[in-house]
Amino acid sequence: MDANEVIARYASRERGIRGANLKGVNLANENLRDINLRQAILHGASLTGCDLKGANLREALLEKANLQGAHLELANLIGADLSHADLTEVNLKEAGIRGTNLTKSALNKADIRDANLNEAVLDGAQLREADLSHSALNRCHLIEADLTRAKLEGASFANAILTGAVLTGANLSAASLSGANLDNADLGGDDLRRSKLQGSTLVNAHLVQANLRGANLSWSSLRGAELRGATFYRAKLSWSNLSGASLNDAVMISASMDYVNLRNAVLTGAILPDGRTHD
Repeated sequence: MDANEVIARYASRERGIRGANLKGVNLANENLRDINLRQAILHGASLTGCDLKGANLREALLEKANLQGAHLELANLIGADLSHADLTEVNLKEAGIRGTNLTKSALNKADIRDANLNEAVLDGAQLREADLSHSALNRCHLIEADLTRAKLEGASFANAILTGAVLTGANLSAASLSGANLDNADLGGDDLRRSKLQGSTLVNAHLVQANLRGANLSWSSLRGAELRGATFYRAKLSWSNLSGASLNDAVMISASMDYVNLRNAVLTGAILPDGRTHD
């Protein structure tokens, strides 16, 4: 099936083209709202600027497809393969992306607000300056993903795997990362105010100058973490493991630190919960 046949069928109000072989098809800038392309083969297809709002692309094969600037609001991409796809500046607001394969895809500056990405695989994906505010990324894989300056306010990453991920300058205020694995992740300078990190793992994570004001880090592991100049004002750190962590010049005023493990931690210049400065 070629592009002309797809367009002709759509124009005749035939919305269902399930399982079609559209490998390499060029549908750039076409209006295909609410089309049903479930399980379609769109490997290497050009869908730049295409209007696919509400489209059904469930389990579709879109590996290496070009979707730059495409409109996919409310689209169904559950279980689709978008590995190595270009989704730069795509609109995926409120889309269903659960269990989708987005390995090494490009999603820079994408609008992914309020979307469902639970259990999606985004290992090695580029999400620089992407907006994932209030999206669900529970049990998601983001190993070595680049989320530099991403907007992640209120997003849920419960039990997600973010080992080695780059989150420099990201906004994670009020985000939920309970049980998440952030070992070796870079969160330098991040806004983590009021975030929920109970039971999370941040071994050797980079959190220099991070703002953790009011965050809940109880029962978390921050062994060997770099926390120089981080702010823990009124944060909850009870039962957390900070052994070997660097807390130079950190601010911990009014932080809850009952039963914290600080063995071999460096606290030079840190302001302790009672307001005293550690020598």
